[in-house]
This record gives sequence, structure tokens and C-alpha cells, in this order.
Amino acid sequence: MADRQRGRRRPGGRRVSAIRLRGRSTLALALVSVVGLVAFGWPLFAAAHSGLGHSGDAPWLFAVLLPLLLVVVLAEVSDGGIDAKAVALLGVLAAVGAVLRPLGGGVTGFQPMFVLLILGGRALGPGFGFVLGMVTTFASALLTGGVGPWLPFQMLGAAWVGLGAGLLPPLRGRAETWLLVGYGAASGIAYGFLLNLWSWPFTTGLSSSVSFVPGDPLVANLGRFLAYCLVTSLGFDIPRAIGNMALLAVTSGPLLRALRRASRRAAFGDPVVFVPARLEGER
Repeated sequence: MADRQRGRRRPGGRRVSAIRLRGRSTLALALVSVVGLVAFGWPLFAAAHSGLGHSGDAPWLFAVLLPLLLVVVLAEVSDGGIDAKAVALLGVLAAVGAVLRPLGGGVTGFQPMFVLLILGGRALGPGFGFVLGMVTTFASALLTGGVGPWLPFQMLGAAWVGLGAGLLPPLRGRAETWLLVGYGAASGIAYGFLLNLWSWPFTTGLSSSVSFVPGDPLVANLGRFLAYCLVTSLGFDIPRAIGNMALLAVTSGPLLRALRRASRRAAFGDPVVFVPARLEGER
């Protein structure tokens, strides 16, 4: 009964969901993702006189997105989809990720934190990967003083990386390693492009060939945005992708085995049954 409740048996093995996405939490996650897509993608679709093309709007997006992100966690807790064992494992992995994040970053663009998010989402399910990405990014921002209007966008981008890893097809062995290596490369580039999309309208002093033009046709602004990524951030995104690939190729096997062993021992979702102790005279 417990196996049927926690997941389905597949050719590649049973899927584990340390945080089960039930109806309310799935709705909250979908709502956050839709709002996030709008918050990231509005520069490509906004009209010329929509009033969005100035930096004063960023704090408002921050104020809207952050509570919605918190709703995901609160919905899980109130819906019974996360238990004490999952909270404990989430805390440990988020702390490790928060420490790993400053080890890369600034100079090369590579952040080993993303490897942990990918492996966490892969081994423990998409819901766990989403929350792990969100909490890890928030914790690391507190540690490094990186709190600002960009933080909810970083949190959402990292959460999508963990969520996507949990939704990858079920494979095992070498095929799974190659799958994760490819996903690590793609997510490393995609994360950089997403964060560029947020900062692009607020970057001043750029050439007209790469700057945001409110109200321009989609194709014209998309071309400028790709040129903007090419000249400003691709030198950081490619090292991030290569670093993800290298670390996942070397560490995914043993780390996935360790996480899956921990999840089997934790038996996420199994009901806790209290058995009354026998009195001495009843033996």
C-alpha cells in the first residue's frame, strides 16, 4: 500500500517523492511558474507605452513573487505532503548548497550548487527539487549578502532547475549519467539566459544593437536579447555548463546512490504507527 501511495514502478526503478505534489501544492507551483514566466518574459511582449520599461517596477515584482514562492512551502506543510524527515533532509542539502554557491560564481560563472540541485531533484522528486532550489538560493543570498530585487528571480530559476531534473525520464546506469550531463549543460545555459532576461531592460549605456526597445516587434527584441547574451554573459554561462557536465559525469553515480539509499531508509510517505509498549506482566 505504501509503495502505491508514494510512486509507480517503472522500468528504470521506483520514483521517490520526498515532497509529494498534491492538488493544492501543484496549483500553487503552477501559479508561481506562470507568474514567473510573465515576470521574465514581459520585455519581449510589452507594448511601447505599457509603463513596464523602467527600473521602478522591479521591487513590485519582488513583492509579488516572493509571497507566491512561500505559498508552495506553506501549501506542502498544510497539505501533509512534507514530513519531518523530508524537512530534515531539505535543511541539510540546502545548507550544503548555500555553502557551495560562493565557491564558484564571480570569476568563472560556475556554481557547484546547481549540481546538488540537479541530483536532489533527480533522486528525491520534482517537488523536492523545486523547494530545494528555492530554499538553497535564499539561504545562500543571506550568507553572501546577495538580497535584492533579483533574488526571487534567482530563486525561481534555481527551483525550475531542480524541478526539471525530477521530471526527466526514468533511466539507470550510464544512460542516466549521460542524461544528467546533458541536462546540466542545458540548464546551465538556460539559467544564465533567464537571469539576463530579467536584467536586460534595466541595463543602461548599451549600444542600440543590444539594448531593449519597448514596443519593438518580438523578433527584433529577441535578436537584440540574444546579442546581449552573447556579448555580456555567455562567457559565464558556458563555464557554468561545462562545470555542471564535468561534476555530474564524475559524481552523479555515487551521489545518486547515497541519496537513494537515504530515501529508502527514510521511507518518505510511510505512515508512522505507534505501538503501545507491553507491560512486564504481559510477556
